[in-house]
Amino acid sequence: MTSCPCGSGEPYPACCGRFHAGSAQPPTAEALLRARYSAFAVGDADFLTSTGVTGPGPVLEDGLSWTGLAVLECEQGGLFAATGTVRFVARYTRGGERGSVEETSRFARVDGRWHYLGPAG
Repeated sequence: MTSCPCGSGEPYPACCGRFHAGSAQPPTAEALLRARYSAFAVGDADFLTSTGVTGPGPVLEDGLSWTGLAVLECEQGGLFAATGTVRFVARYTRGGERGSVEETSRFARVDGRWHYLGPAG
């Protein structure tokens, strides 16, 4: 069984795969961030668009491979919170070149479900 791209060490179906399949909802802002990263890694555009803004341009880019996620800091965003932020670094390769994206993401719970609102700041 393949481990989840989010770096949890859990099998994908038991981790972010259950959120992508719709059999469970991410319970925290960090869980949604991890699920969104995994959606980029596995090419699940539907999950990305259903959980918040995706930014300009195509949701998934050809030739881009996501290679690792490090969650650096979480503020609020817990089981009973209405909002939260998560700071992370996501690593990728494109055309043999390595790169990374660092962002502090904003999240809000709407009708009991977490949504990505975009970068903080």
